[in-house]
Amino acid sequence: MARLINEITIQAPLEKIWDILTNLELLDKTDPSVKKATLLSENKSGLGAKRKVFMQDGKNWFDEMITTFKPNEELAYQLTDCSFPIKGLKHTYTFDVQGDHTNVRQNMEYTVKFGFLGTLLDKLMIGKQFDDGIKKFMTGLKVYAEK
Repeated sequence: MARLINEITIQAPLEKIWDILTNLELLDKTDPSVKKATLLSENKSGLGAKRKVFMQDGKNWFDEMITTFKPNEELAYQLTDCSFPIKGLKHTYTFDVQGDHTNVRQNMEYTVKFGFLGTLLDKLMIGKQFDDGIKKFMTGLKVYAEK
């Protein structure tokens, strides 16, 4: 299992950031690689809420579900299906408020398909692509939350 950790400081209250991260239909506003996110569940937010995400490239997509929902404390999404060479992926957010800004930390754990070949691909390119994508998302979250 691979792990990527990213953190960003956002000049916005935790409650605003929480609302953005837990609104399943807003992902295209914060992630430049996302074309559209649509609800798959009746509930729009909270534990068990699900979405389908279509990527800008027009061919890739993923489905994910909220698996941890502790308001303003901890949030986790688990991939349930995807077009990527990934068997499992979970990303967890934690927060640290420092005066008028909030530090947002994302811990992503994932496992690639294809055994040894997948592990090699992860070391050569998948991990870097994921990390670059997360950094773009975190920057997008910052820009959107600071408006």
